[in-house]
Amino acid sequence: MRSIWKGAISFGLVTIPVKLYSATEQRDVSFHQVHRTDGGRIRYKRVCTLDGEEVSYGDIAKGFELPGGEMVVLTDEDFAELPLSTSRRIDVLQFVEAAEVDPIYFAKSYYLEPDQQGAKPYVLLRDALAGSGQVAIVKVALRQRESLATLRVRDNVFVLETMLWPDEVRAPSFPFMNEEIEVRKQELTMASSLIESMQGDFDPGEYKDAYREALQAVIDAKVEGREVTRPAAPEEEAPAADLLGALRASVEAAKKSRAEKKPAAPRKEAAPEKKAKAKPRSRKTA
Repeated sequence: MRSIWKGAISFGLVTIPVKLYSATEQRDVSFHQVHRTDGGRIRYKRVCTLDGEEVSYGDIAKGFELPGGEMVVLTDEDFAELPLSTSRRIDVLQFVEAAEVDPIYFAKSYYLEPDQQGAKPYVLLRDALAGSGQVAIVKVALRQRESLATLRVRDNVFVLETMLWPDEVRAPSFPFMNEEIEVRKQELTMASSLIESMQGDFDPGEYKDAYREALQAVIDAKVEGREVTRPAAPEEEAPAADLLGALRASVEAAKKSRAEKKPAAPRKEAAPEKKAKAKPRSRKTA
């Protein structure tokens, strides 16, 4: 695994340097969008809706749209000035019983590994927390977003569970909640009996993703039967500067070729100079 963040657990006057790793990964079968007829990849361009021009990443900013349609454009400087006091710290706020934290708040799980000289205080806090049966409520900033989180122990490693803020959890509101629905005592007893009959120890290894396995089997069968397509290599587009140079060279070559093919105009011989007529000498009288 590769760490995605470095920081420190701040616990009273104790600071424990740690590295953060993603504890989970999606094992879904990933697909590309392709052209049905030849298997070529489909690409999307970032195009401005106003001028229709393609926009580079460097010219893209984040905008907040107001109810009236106006757009507030935020710059990197605006985000840099925001207060993220826990930027590189996991601040322990309090300790609570694990059952007090509703799982609906959990967002994503991360492993924490002690960094450099932090192994001893890491193990000390880990063992104390595991022995207490509690979890730590902490605050941490990841990817420019501050989150609440819990810190608990699993397999002798700290697990950081980022949480949603209270206003991010929707309140359920459905019509049946306001209806008077009668449940008979015998029905409730039978339902409870069914639950008891299905009780057991949870072993996640007993379950599997049947859909993913069936989908992979379809893909493997197509590979085995050579039902595959090798898309032709896409033509690389020349950069704008090279294209302009190529056009300029093409124009010059065309001019040169046209000049070579054009027959030369016949040269006009210079007209011979006319000799001036000699003036008759005047006779002198004796």
